[in-house]
Amino acid sequence: MSSSHLLPFASDYMEGAHPAILKRLAETNRTPMPGYGTDAISEAARAKIRAACQCPDADVYFLVGGTQTNATVIDALLASYQGVVAADTGHISLHEAGAIEFGGHKVLTLPHHSGKLRPEEVNAYLTAFEADGNRDHMVMPGMVYISHPTEYGTLYTAAELRRLHEICQAHKIPLFLDGARLAYALACPENEVSLPLIAACCDAFYIGGTKCGTLFGEAVVFPQKDRAPHFFTIMKQHGALLAKGWLLGLQFDTLFTDGLYEHLGRPAIQAADTIRNALQQYGYHLFFKTPTNQIFVIMPNEQLDRLAKEVSYSFWEAYDAEHTVIRLATSWATTPEETQQLLAVLAETAR
Repeated sequence: MSSSHLLPFASDYMEGAHPAILKRLAETNRTPMPGYGTDAISEAARAKIRAACQCPDADVYFLVGGTQTNATVIDALLASYQGVVAADTGHISLHEAGAIEFGGHKVLTLPHHSGKLRPEEVNAYLTAFEADGNRDHMVMPGMVYISHPTEYGTLYTAAELRRLHEICQAHKIPLFLDGARLAYALACPENEVSLPLIAACCDAFYIGGTKCGTLFGEAVVFPQKDRAPHFFTIMKQHGALLAKGWLLGLQFDTLFTDGLYEHLGRPAIQAADTIRNALQQYGYHLFFKTPTNQIFVIMPNEQLDRLAKEVSYSFWEAYDAEHTVIRLATSWATTPEETQQLLAVLAETAR
């Protein structure tokens, strides 16, 4: 089977955009707009995001992609001598090709626990740094970075988020939440974390679009106005400012009309639950039990060649000499028919 006909489960950004967004883009395609997000549609999107976050004074910016967003926010909030604390499995730690270090800031990693930072370990790390007599010779932790969902599709509880907020406040550093897949958290029944809670606990966060129904783009929110002075200019320095900025604003205006963003991820969660249940029924072993749209399964290597003829999946890591951890990801666009076709392939491969 050619790659163009493989069942699309390698990632959650394999399709274009939600039909409502394509419709709006077509309707406005020949309408001239001012550039760089200064248009009326982008301003309307900002207002809707502020309302959804219950944060009327927030600064909202639209950037082109996740790596640019992480690098730009971190660079804007850190001094030259500071680094950012993250889980050793965090996206900025592993899968951004050193973009944060390229910008001059070290990623200071702590052990993950099912993809998450443990608040008390963060507190112990920050406290130990402050007590270290050699701290002036070391990279100062100047921010804590988390993602929700995490790289392993797991979720922070409301209590964990509040505790991380308290710890960062006590140590006078910002808490930054990467929401690249936030729509899938919001659609998950196990999720305890809302947009207003994120805004109350985080100094900066972003609402993912690229993996959540847009063609491209992320919406950065600073709940406290002027928290990042001259952020517009810093965006341009990082190549994260789109001249045709209304293309971003329009997409987020659509996502935040009639609650689309908050329920857009439901088909992905439903499909992922169906796949997880079937995998266990067929005798496969899950690497992590995750409630969102990413599924990590341990596959015997001899079965992978057969699976690869029918399904696109992501290599995650070697498990042992005979097994590999792969990721299957559902998305807003996953159909029941695709899910059933995947189940049939998995059942056949397991024989």
